[in-house]
Amino acid sequence: MSHRITKAVIPAAGLGTRFLPATKAMPKEMLPVVDKPAIQYVVEEAVAAGLEDVLMIIGRNKNALANHFDRVTELESNLEAKGDLDRLERTKAPSDLADIHFLRQGDPKGLGHAVLRARRHVGDEPFAVLLGDDLIDAKSPILPKMIAELEKRDATIIALLEVDPAQIHLYGAAAVEATDDPDVVRVTGLVEKPATEDAPSNLAIIGRYVLKPDVFDVLERTQPGKGGEIQLTDALQELAADVEGTGGVYGVVFRGRRFDTGDRLDYIKAIVQLAVEREDLGPDLRPWLREFSSDLE
Repeated sequence: MSHRITKAVIPAAGLGTRFLPATKAMPKEMLPVVDKPAIQYVVEEAVAAGLEDVLMIIGRNKNALANHFDRVTELESNLEAKGDLDRLERTKAPSDLADIHFLRQGDPKGLGHAVLRARRHVGDEPFAVLLGDDLIDAKSPILPKMIAELEKRDATIIALLEVDPAQIHLYGAAAVEATDDPDVVRVTGLVEKPATEDAPSNLAIIGRYVLKPDVFDVLERTQPGKGGEIQLTDALQELAADVEGTGGVYGVVFRGRRFDTGDRLDYIKAIVQLAVEREDLGPDLRPWLREFSSDLE
């Protein structure tokens, strides 16, 4: 590829209805996972993969996202005066992560429309899309592999996860062919949230994409699909069919740990598991969890 990938797009305009009433006034992306909002984990993942130019596509009720990644000089001065340098460092960290830009989606027309809104910012370069609901364990990153595959194959790359076939209706599903790499497949077709009996496989699309700028032209002509929204999956389907023109679509099969923080139960699991692994919380939390779980038996 002629360009090093440096840009990430994070669609964050959803209403978070599964977490009402907590999200009535607070963006779902700001819900804390231990002591950081979920969106900060996503930005940290992008930065760790070398993507330091981040564009968030937000809705009109999402000003708290911009505030979180801004400086709060009064708070910083107060912490510094108290000598609370640990909290000072953690408070300043979000604003020092990357060059973060914000753009309103306007009409809530779906994920494909949100990605299309990034066209002017991204320009004629490949870029990554990270969905804010998916937290990928920092110990098993997937973006570096996806970026390497785009550069190797000059193709669009999506992240895939093997799921219980009974759950495939919750995701976009991929029809695939094997390659010489057991963790990489060629995507021959995509279906958005199929019925279990209609799913081409149990490989689900999860919220990480590394896209060529070809996707913008496709999204411009993509008609609203399921739910009356412009589906990114529909655009990817067209790219997958045009191997000669666009390089097609390949999937990297993710075998690490992922949390869907858009799901209430998975959100709770994420907090517990990440807290257990923390040096400052784990030693006290683990014995309490053992005692608590034994009381349930």
